[in-house]
Amino acid sequence: MRAAPVVLFTPGGFGFAVPNCSIDAPIALPANPFADGYDGRMKRVLLSWSSGKDSAWALHVLRKQLNMEVVGLLTTLNSEFQRVAMHGTRLSVLEAQAEAARLPLWIVPLPWPCSNETYEQRMSEVCNRAIREKVDAIAFGDLFLPDVRAYRENQLKPTGLEPLFPLWELPTAELAREMIAGGLRAKLTCADTKQLSPEFSGREFDAALLNDLPPEIDPCGERGEFHTCVYDGPMFATRLNLEAGEVVDRDGFTFADFRPVPASIDKD
Repeated sequence: MRAAPVVLFTPGGFGFAVPNCSIDAPIALPANPFADGYDGRMKRVLLSWSSGKDSAWALHVLRKQLNMEVVGLLTTLNSEFQRVAMHGTRLSVLEAQAEAARLPLWIVPLPWPCSNETYEQRMSEVCNRAIREKVDAIAFGDLFLPDVRAYRENQLKPTGLEPLFPLWELPTAELAREMIAGGLRAKLTCADTKQLSPEFSGREFDAALLNDLPPEIDPCGERGEFHTCVYDGPMFATRLNLEAGEVVDRDGFTFADFRPVPASIDKD
């Protein structure tokens, strides 16, 4: 089902930060090597960040556009488990990703379960915050599900914030291989066992995996067949070292746990 608030848990992710409810203060980051600074003419963009490959590749695409400045990563967090919903990514991994991307991480902790009323209230608050901070647009890594896109557009329409979909309707088979060829590295953190064998959870998102996927499975997992966690790519200044943990089955999904190893690898 793709209606609100389940849209929070779609493969493209849906992050909205709420004033005064961040789990931690914004991460202190070094100078951003990806941006030349805001000169008053660039479009200031917040990126919905799921921790997965699609939002990471959206960041890479946006940064190549000279009129765009990505100013933050917006992520919703299951406050009971301290993880990204469906992806299962730990908060510590999110923080490491944000540091590697040289961007502040905006977190909104959501109760579990989360009512529509609570979700809509927090979304409204973060849009107000974005407007106060002179943000022009919110970008999403959605690929082709029209109901998800329509939901996001409808939610942002009253705010004046522009919804952006930099990967929209790119052929997913080509996109998946472009990501891998471009240096993106990710692990599968979740598999929907109603659609995909649990053995895929924990695997590397690489050419071998694409070849092993059943033909009915979208190569990017856009229908929720699987979710990923990115640990390297052109959107990161440093590579994350991830240590594999336990693999568990829960509510029809198989989750593979990963935690960051303290030292990351700096890139030249």
